[in-house]
Amino acid sequence: MKIYNTTKGIFAEDQEGSWNRLDLAGWDDMVSSPNLAARVRAAAGPALAPGNGPGPGDWLPPIGSQEVWAAGVTYFRSRSARMEESKNAGGGSFYDRVYSAERPELFFKATPHRVVGPGSAVRIRSDAHWSVPEPELTLLLNPRGEIAGYTIGNDMSSRDIEGENPLYLPQAKVYDGSCALGPCLLVAEKPLPRSTGISLSIAREGTVVFAGQTTLEMLKREPRELAGYLFREASFPSGAYLMTGTGIVPEDSFTLAHGDRIEISIDGIGVLSNVVA
Repeated sequence: MKIYNTTKGIFAEDQEGSWNRLDLAGWDDMVSSPNLAARVRAAAGPALAPGNGPGPGDWLPPIGSQEVWAAGVTYFRSRSARMEESKNAGGGSFYDRVYSAERPELFFKATPHRVVGPGSAVRIRSDAHWSVPEPELTLLLNPRGEIAGYTIGNDMSSRDIEGENPLYLPQAKVYDGSCALGPCLLVAEKPLPRSTGISLSIAREGTVVFAGQTTLEMLKREPRELAGYLFREASFPSGAYLMTGTGIVPEDSFTLAHGDRIEISIDGIGVLSNVVA
């Protein structure tokens, strides 16, 4: 079941493509439920007539008051890229140790007002010269730290700023328009299979200038492990989102440009599409 946050309210779409409007006080009311799937079923109104569901132009980011956090160096490709970008700053082996450590790297990514939804514009920093998108499976965690659903995340990153000094990571990662979520929330009562595919496509003036693929089999850490570390000493009364890291990184010669279209696809969830402002 897929849940969409829209300008017309919150809607559910089933596997057959039927839409139901959900009778909920808001996104936070839904996320705070002990059993999200049961809460959605109980809140579902009558099925809408074909063609009466919300369209892509109505979609908002699937978020209420949740914070967005992220995990880093969870794929070997990310480890290699971050070692390369930071080698001149003395961080060449730093990320290798993070990749192999028991404790994962977790960092704050965005407050809700910095998050954009499908079809909206993400941004690159004006003081950055090397910027990339990072396609990531993103977990919705309820207030008890349980995985309640999945969405697609784009962790926009300024690689030159982070590479200059690892302590600059917050500036490289946290800024207005640096995070996109959507197009929906997938409510799945079982973990996603390890074979789940993730793909990234970047088009410039109608021509694809980068494309890459990976699967969850390449994710070094289990999603539940990452969620457990996030909730160890922090509480989230309205739940939280947690990006699980990226296994797709463009070659070092590539940087985003204004007007680029970024499309991230994850099996079973859909496609998150954004243009770079």
